[in-house]
Amino acid sequence: MRSGDNWSSRRLHFVGIGGAGMSGLALVTQALGARVTGSDRAESSYLERLRGRGIEPLIGHRAANVPPNAEVVYSTAIPAENPEREAADRELHRAELLAEIAALKRCLAVTGTHGKTTTAGMAVHALRGAGLDPAYVIGGELRCTGSNAGWGEGDWIVVEADESDRSLLKLDPEIAVLTNAELDHHATYSSRLELAQTFREFMSRAGERAVVWDRPWPRSLCPADAVPYDAPGPTLTAGGSRFRWRGLEVELAVPGAHNAVNAAGALTACLLAGADPERAARALLGFRGAKRRLERLGETAAGVPVLDDYAHHPTEVGAAIAAARTLAPERLVAVFQPHLYSRTRALSREFGAALAAADVVVVVEVYAARERAEDFPGVGGRLVAGAAAELGGGRRVAWLPNFEQAESFLRQTLRPGDLCLMMGAGDIDRLGRALVDVLADDADADGADPTTARRPRPSPRS
Repeated sequence: MRSGDNWSSRRLHFVGIGGAGMSGLALVTQALGARVTGSDRAESSYLERLRGRGIEPLIGHRAANVPPNAEVVYSTAIPAENPEREAADRELHRAELLAEIAALKRCLAVTGTHGKTTTAGMAVHALRGAGLDPAYVIGGELRCTGSNAGWGEGDWIVVEADESDRSLLKLDPEIAVLTNAELDHHATYSSRLELAQTFREFMSRAGERAVVWDRPWPRSLCPADAVPYDAPGPTLTAGGSRFRWRGLEVELAVPGAHNAVNAAGALTACLLAGADPERAARALLGFRGAKRRLERLGETAAGVPVLDDYAHHPTEVGAAIAAARTLAPERLVAVFQPHLYSRTRALSREFGAALAAADVVVVVEVYAARERAEDFPGVGGRLVAGAAAELGGGRRVAWLPNFEQAESFLRQTLRPGDLCLMMGAGDIDRLGRALVDVLADDADADGADPTTARRPRPSPRS
């Protein structure tokens, strides 16, 4: 393991630098003194932020992009035949680099199938509010900091521990949080037993400082003396919640019962890290969420709010829909982009059941990511749409494979009083942004909370 004083001698080249995790690593290693370059196949909001920090990403993958003597950093999503990986003299998996960074401070790591980014983001926000100024590398941009990574001056670093490729096992956390455990990455784990073994090995490393949602299954994956958490019976409001935690009332400005549970986990971890509980709990009222987690993109011309959420598992889809319901729309229009053919094949019926809780359902084609359609014959978004129609009790369900068809349908279907919720881990936010006529920053200029659904105002085009 390298010490923390020689980063200025290192040159790191990130393949896929525009990803949420990779861009965060690029920002932190630059802050530590490394020379950082990188490339990605397309533009993204993360690339804009990297440019703002003096990192100029290249668009497209070519061997010539790799500087001499650079360590080439890659993720599991980047295949070995990528020309930049082939040109590398030295390669470094992103998990190994994250482990190097995490070892420079006391590590608080959040793992689990759902809620990692929000729980980790809440922990960052609460620790900052308690004056502990942590470093952090997480999988989404926090609204409170405008970044997905930072190098604070405090003793702690907060990271996400990714189970999708078992890379969490590279970390050795002092505090570990397990939010939940469901089989989600079917190309990595052939059974729930395999997933359980991975989580159990990871959580054992924290010993009595393991923090776990107080449910039998996740608790069975943790040491016997792990610290449980929960947020039973939260009071849900339009755009937030209130609940009791260790004798304190906690108020949140992000919607959904699931976020109350996330907050309880974050606060419990912060308590173990030495944060004053009252200051940490009070700070969470100022937490405004993370990018692509019930993020309000803006409004259509008719005043219909458009929200975007990263939900890509049936449990997450159900939680996002339930949270959106607390905003009290007259109709909830859910638009879903399945992510990965392997996940769609395994969970299409469960996705359909979760989507059936919306009033109108739109399903587009699968976002393939690292998979190929030809390897999964007969698998596509139509399976999810069919399940939603079967289980929806007569609700309107539309199967619209491409974004152009979906945009046309939504422009004809959305009406005043609706709320439109985009869901998926691919690029479904592009469709949401195409529908938006008034951006969130403009729509919220009057100081309204960015997640709050409001009564529609007359269209500026009418």
